[in-house]
Amino acid sequence: MLYLRVSSQDQGRSGLGLEAQQRDIDLFLENYADTPYEVIERFVEIQSGKDDDRPLLDTAITMAKNQGAVLVVSKLDRLSRRVSFIATLMEDKSLEFKVAQMPFADKFQLHIYACLAEQERDFISQRTKAALAAAKARGTKLGAPVIHLEKLAKARSEKATADASKVASVIMPLKRQGASLRQICDALNHSGVKTQRGGKFHPSLVSRMLKRIQ
Repeated sequence: MLYLRVSSQDQGRSGLGLEAQQRDIDLFLENYADTPYEVIERFVEIQSGKDDDRPLLDTAITMAKNQGAVLVVSKLDRLSRRVSFIATLMEDKSLEFKVAQMPFADKFQLHIYACLAEQERDFISQRTKAALAAAKARGTKLGAPVIHLEKLAKARSEKATADASKVASVIMPLKRQGASLRQICDALNHSGVKTQRGGKFHPSLVSRMLKRIQ
């Protein structure tokens, strides 16, 4: 079971980050995985690692536990950037996961790594805030122009609405028939329809699409 994550829509569309993650995972599977191995499913999620509420990660974890499969990620922070979340996964005896870049690391080592990474991120955040405060005190104007941000937000909204309209003829009838978000996803994925990024549909994406076209 493979799980890949990037933090922005732009990274998801361009493949930035995803290719590197897949390369790390492929190297792990070819050199360290039990052979023969089988990739049951590949999940790609576009969401911040600060968010612990990630539908595709939840699905990947549940599927891995139910099928007794190993969940593989390229780096530990692809699972989460929070030590508390990583610790919870480590305590779950029904879940086994591997980090491609640290193939020999045990749970204790992974926990220490997560703690150090979180500490470093906190330090970087504090340093960035201090630098911005100093720049502001010198009279430096910070941030992008409001007009630019408004145009960018409008363009993204229009693109999302257009994407939703393309599959409206499929998802709206199913919704009226009482189908769940998961059932709508299954219907779209089984029919071969792809998302604009060429991936599979998931409940949160379908939910956002329904809100735009209803």
